[in-house]
Amino acid sequence: MGQLAERSGVPVSTLHFYESQGLLEGWRTPANHRRYFRASLRRLALIRVAQRAGVPLREIREQLSALPHDEVASPEDWARLAENWRTGLTARIERLTRLRDQMEGCIGCGCLSVSRCPLRNPGDALAALGPGARLLDPEGEQEADEDGRRGGA
Repeated sequence: MGQLAERSGVPVSTLHFYESQGLLEGWRTPANHRRYFRASLRRLALIRVAQRAGVPLREIREQLSALPHDEVASPEDWARLAENWRTGLTARIERLTRLRDQMEGCIGCGCLSVSRCPLRNPGDALAALGPGARLLDPEGEQEADEDGRRGGA
């Protein structure tokens, strides 16, 4: 495990976590040393690149489950993974671009439900729900709390 950590630049604790999440597979020798497949280095590289791009571990695990742990993935395998993530990444880029372009008017506001906020409350649609911030995510991507409410307030 130490060698894999050193060669990949990934901390041992992270390797343990990836293994517990089903992203990485290894085995123990009779001397109780942890061993990994040679292909694990490429697998780790893909995991790290996908994480940096914002792909959730759940999606990474789903895609990697189709690849063998003990063989180096082919260029076709990598291309398929990239294509599968392309749609989600494109949507994330579009949301972040909208946020960046509209953020200037919100900085320093302090209230995310004011009538003129184009980012969080276009057309003051949330006024009917009462005062205060109603949504943390204009796309409705936040999970609802136990009372069925979304975001904060």
